[in-house]
Amino acid sequence: MRILCTNDDGIHAHGLTVLEEIARELSDDVWVVAPELDQSGVSHSLSLNDPLRLREVGPRHFAVRGTPTDCVIMGARHILGDKKPDLVLSGINKGRNVAEDVIYSGTIAGAMEGVILGIPSFALSQEFGVDSRRNPHWDTGRKLGPDIIRKVLETGIPTDTVININFPNCAVEDVKGVTVARQGKRNQGFLRIEERRDGRGNPYYWIGFERVANPDAPGEGTDLAMLAAHHVAVTPLHLDLTAAAFSDRLRGVFKGS
Repeated sequence: MRILCTNDDGIHAHGLTVLEEIARELSDDVWVVAPELDQSGVSHSLSLNDPLRLREVGPRHFAVRGTPTDCVIMGARHILGDKKPDLVLSGINKGRNVAEDVIYSGTIAGAMEGVILGIPSFALSQEFGVDSRRNPHWDTGRKLGPDIIRKVLETGIPTDTVININFPNCAVEDVKGVTVARQGKRNQGFLRIEERRDGRGNPYYWIGFERVANPDAPGEGTDLAMLAAHHVAVTPLHLDLTAAAFSDRLRGVFKGS
């Protein structure tokens, strides 16, 4: 099995090293193609107006000055030659990718691009907290990831489906289980705009995050709830964003138009 690894935190991110270790538990044929620079939050951006610079940083390790989407395309359509990857792994992201994160995340987008190319794909992320920001519990993903991926592959992944795996902010011995969860929704009160001044006194702005005094309880069975309960959250995400139920209602409205 040929595995293509990528991420959005960049070619030198520690989570990418952990991801490669997971991949090598599954196969000896592992390739790494990742962004030259941190691409967190770029979602499914595709570079159309800038050239892609490619740099070989080691055997089967390549850095692309582009997005995670660019990396997967470069890897699958150029670097790997005629033998395409059988599996795409994206991550391990430093920080969870749950709820609305799946819309913004470059980690998720890397896996989605794999699915678009017809390749089974997983996105993996490691939650951290205030106390573990500098040293997330990487061993949790390292030790649990290979078996989870094997079981999902053995089950068979439907067409156009990305598997999103989030590891909780705890040591592996404290993980309570692996649970299939639905995508949650968080309180958007945590977003804020921070204004600062440059050396000339001109304003500039950062989109930031802050703790919410009374956060909403995560919905039962959601990725947010599972991580809070120290479960690994496994969430299948479908590329088809059609709102099926509302589409049926609209067909009645426009019937005969």
